Amino acid sequence: MADDPATAHDLAVDIEDLVKTFGSFTALDQLTLSVAPGEVHGFLGPNGAGKSTTIRVLLGLLRPASGRVRLLGADPWTDVVELHRRLAYVPGDVTLWPGLSGGETIDLLGNLRGGLDPKRRAELIDRFELDPTKKGRTYSKGNRQKVAIVAALAADVEVLILDEPTSGLDPLMESIFQDEIAAEKTKGTTVLLSSHIMSEVEALADRVSIIRQGRIVETGTLDDLRGHTRVTIEATLNNPPTDVGSIGVIHDARLDARNRLTGSVDPDQVNAAMAALVPHEMTALRVEPASLEDLFLQQYDNPLDRDELSTT
Repeated sequence: MADDPATAHDLAVDIEDLVKTFGSFTALDQLTLSVAPGEVHGFLGPNGAGKSTTIRVLLGLLRPASGRVRLLGADPWTDVVELHRRLAYVPGDVTLWPGLSGGETIDLLGNLRGGLDPKRRAELIDRFELDPTKKGRTYSKGNRQKVAIVAALAADVEVLILDEPTSGLDPLMESIFQDEIAAEKTKGTTVLLSSHIMSEVEALADRVSIIRQGRIVETGTLDDLRGHTRVTIEATLNNPPTDVGSIGVIHDARLDARNRLTGSVDPDQVNAAMAALVPHEMTALRVEPASLEDLFLQQYDNPLDRDELSTT
């Protein structure tokens, strides 16, 4: 089971042993996921792993075969109307009403949630450089995403469910999006963020869950997950050893023509590795913890899994 950051009745998202099948195919296989109120939770996995299916269950668009699903303490399937006044959703591929302008679409979506803050709406339109007068049919993919993002962030909601929200945005707009989500976090908004942009999740998420073949295989803070993963070490040596393998504490050690040694070290062996390198006269040293991408990729470390990742 996933690590619960709060007791079940306090959770914003509380999923336990969720199963969802499509005919003979099991999309979600006893999936368990918990998100505390006010938490930004990264939800990672390749296409086909079950991320979007999980999100559709939370949105009340799909009915689970079995298991418990609660969003803000309510059942997404039976309490869907009430919940959609309390949440906002941004998909990775936004479809707009072709005859409505961007501004009209934002207002329509806002009215479904009980209204928008006009000042906040104007501020977001300005920040994301969106022309709200253009018709939906004329927008590029990036601008369609902006319409959905503005509509979501201008609403006073308790939960944001974001499924590849920055798809189609340029790096500047991605940076602005990250700033806005950080501000939502400060306000206490709960965010479930599914993204293939690892730096985005790494910058924003309090905790991360990695889904594989319909199950959560890792959950925790980045520090928690890094605690089980080797760190990268790189050192330039004036007096390199003739056999780098003799420095047993450093795994997969390699020495290049510039006398630069690289390898990996267990987290609790960093000091021992540095001590082992001192006699070899270090002139430069870099120690780097595993990135979120490293943590993700280690869940897909055989050829078959790499093929699966190639579909993302």
